[in-house]
Amino acid sequence: MNSATAGTTQLEQLKRFTTVVADTGDFERMQAFTPQDATTNPSLILKAAQQSNYQSLVRSVKAAHPNLSATELVDYILVAFGLEILKIVPGRVSTEVDARLSFDTKATVTKAKHIIALYESHGIDRKRILIKLAGTWEGIAAAKQLETEGIHCNMTLLFSLVQAAACGAANAQLISPFVGRITDWYKAKLGSAWNDVSNGGPNDPGVTSVKRIFHYYKHFGIPTEIMGASFRNTSQILELAGCDLLTISPELLTQLSASNDLVSKKLDAANAQKALSEENIVPLKLDESAFRLQLNNDAMATEKLAEGIRNFCIDTEKLEELLAN
Repeated sequence: MNSATAGTTQLEQLKRFTTVVADTGDFERMQAFTPQDATTNPSLILKAAQQSNYQSLVRSVKAAHPNLSATELVDYILVAFGLEILKIVPGRVSTEVDARLSFDTKATVTKAKHIIALYESHGIDRKRILIKLAGTWEGIAAAKQLETEGIHCNMTLLFSLVQAAACGAANAQLISPFVGRITDWYKAKLGSAWNDVSNGGPNDPGVTSVKRIFHYYKHFGIPTEIMGASFRNTSQILELAGCDLLTISPELLTQLSASNDLVSKKLDAANAQKALSEENIVPLKLDESAFRLQLNNDAMATEKLAEGIRNFCIDTEKLEELLAN
């Protein structure tokens, strides 16, 4: 069935085609939307930790570990929020490894294992945790190692097909292509030539990028889950109905809950073969040098990946300052 029944909200209709994930560290707000999973990142946790209603949680973590430095406390704060989120969602929570380790495979693996150990010390099965890693060559190599040990990874800051293909080859559990940030780049690049009609429509650059990844994965039988992320409006979300998962902010979840307009399934694995031939997608060569060259030659992906890592590093340092004070 390609279109849902009228009378239900767009959010409820969307859930028939796609697993809906809450993109927030504010676990009190997510309860209203009954998402299956939840994702966090340093920016979201920093925002939540500064809110008055979460001060007691932050203070309790600090009080429980008085001898830890602010840097060491960050993982405990991330896990504390994750534990509260897991009381709300029936599925998984994504917790991010320090972005400052994005180019260090060994340190990333060590940090990921530490985060998993913290969750397991609270009785949480590692199957309910996704470790978020940046889609760098080193992050993907870390994911390949972690997946062999039953630690599942959510590959984030993903802006290109070559990143997605490499993550699939590494058997990563899930990827998070950043729809809105891709569109932001093209909108800024084109300036006055940007056509607002494309913003969220079928020709939206971020939407098109995720569709291409979806078709590549489904055609070549890659089991890695695809979770569209970083949306700027509900139009972008609805153009990806049928994607494996979509992680959506509370603000956009609210908008979807307020509309009863029909939602149609836009992505279907059965159409991957036709789409691939139309888009001329072929298997990508994925050794390290080829990966780095292809990523380098994609200006948007290179710039947005670097910017994303920088911003997550900045917010991690701000979180450390908050904990120190």
